[in-house]
Amino acid sequence: MSMPNEDRPANGAGVEGAAEAGVDLQAALAAAEARALESRDMYMRALAEMENIRKRASRDVEQAHKYAVDRFANDLVAVKDSLELGLLAAGDPQTLRAGTEATLKLLSKAFEKNGLTEIDPLGQQFNPEQHEAMAMQPSAEHVPDSVTQVVQKGYALNGRLLRPARVIVAKAP
Repeated sequence: MSMPNEDRPANGAGVEGAAEAGVDLQAALAAAEARALESRDMYMRALAEMENIRKRASRDVEQAHKYAVDRFANDLVAVKDSLELGLLAAGDPQTLRAGTEATLKLLSKAFEKNGLTEIDPLGQQFNPEQHEAMAMQPSAEHVPDSVTQVVQKGYALNGRLLRPARVIVAKAP
């Protein structure tokens, strides 16, 4: 006596169902492959865009370094012109002095416009972050550790020290 097979559908649709499932799987596979290709394409485009951004940023930084002093150089051209005019009028000491003072004003203005500030600490407390002590001198007139003489002024560019002021510092007698 044969027993009915419970795994087989009663209506005989087993082969048809498997064929439909195969078609569905193939359609799902094709859709997944299309999505994978689309994702790969988007990834490659994003990668290319990132490379372009990196190159553009590198070029911008290079240009910024190359022309960083452009504005300052422009201001210094006027100072050079003034010095040349002063040399042409060097016969009269008063004219030479006036020309030198005018040139110094032009240079100071160029420094100021470009964020270059002078450090002149005469009479101030010695600050090792902005001053370089050249010597210590005993002094009864000055407060110990104060600057009694500026040998060479210092300079800062936009708050960052370029050159410390070279100073002589008072010490107790």
